[in-house]
Amino acid sequence: MSDYHIPVLLRESVDMLDIDPDGIYVDVTFGGGGHSREILSRLGRKGRLVAFDQDADAVANAPDDKRFTLVASNFKFLRGWLRALGIDKVNGILADLGVSSHHFDTPERGFSFRYDALLDMRMNQGGAVTAAHILNSYELERLAVIFGRYGELDKPFRIATAIDNRRKAAPIETIEELISAVENCTPRGGESKFRAKLFQALRIEVNAEMEALEMMLGQSLKVLKPEGRLSVITYHSLEDRMVKNFLRSGNFEGEIHKDFYGRSQAPFELITRKAVVPSPAEVADNPRARSAKLRCGTLSAEYAGGR
Repeated sequence: MSDYHIPVLLRESVDMLDIDPDGIYVDVTFGGGGHSREILSRLGRKGRLVAFDQDADAVANAPDDKRFTLVASNFKFLRGWLRALGIDKVNGILADLGVSSHHFDTPERGFSFRYDALLDMRMNQGGAVTAAHILNSYELERLAVIFGRYGELDKPFRIATAIDNRRKAAPIETIEELISAVENCTPRGGESKFRAKLFQALRIEVNAEMEALEMMLGQSLKVLKPEGRLSVITYHSLEDRMVKNFLRSGNFEGEIHKDFYGRSQAPFELITRKAVVPSPAEVADNPRARSAKLRCGTLSAEYAGGR
């Protein structure tokens, strides 16, 4: 499990769930199973944990525990799968949205620019869309939007144009071919940061990550019990902004709606007024934790009772 992924903010994120030993919990990002095992360690005999992971490689990490169920699916189908399992409401949901070390460290998965491999980047290897497909088939304008929106890159149209010029000569199929195609757009001295943003943009588009996150968060309002908790770890500003707005207001714009009497209609009571970040010691042990932010809220009994 530790070779697959080192769990980030492990104690803090599970503490936020305020585990009821007899409760039902969901880990929507199973991965290496670190967070799931910590939750299981705090559950009693009657407790139950359901975990989600769309990557077939994660199945090998599943613990042999009668209280545990692993669903091989994207967490955007959260509510439907819980219903299929006979579960209407849960006590808490945990999400660790980061890409696992396993994905970054497995060259053939194509997630890391440290290796040369085919441009894949699929979390679900049964999916039809790869990074190469996007680079070679999307119109120039659409590529520019992806690089600007999901990578927050400067001059995204210039990057898209460089890719368009290269693919007219030959398809871009490998990581080295992509790096070469955008070489003239890559800032000197800032190569790693630029490539990380470029790969982030492609990965988010390949896996429709923002749409899946929005769907899962929206469904949390339907599946959490009154005073149930949502604990989410994010790794980049796009995710963090969405989670922050949702916990603050119940929508993705961050707009707090009020009733006739001026009372807030926000569904969550914030447990974290400010994001919790890893300690310097954790970052020293696991540098990939450095950008992590943890936010948590509890679904107000008043909101849950009014649905």
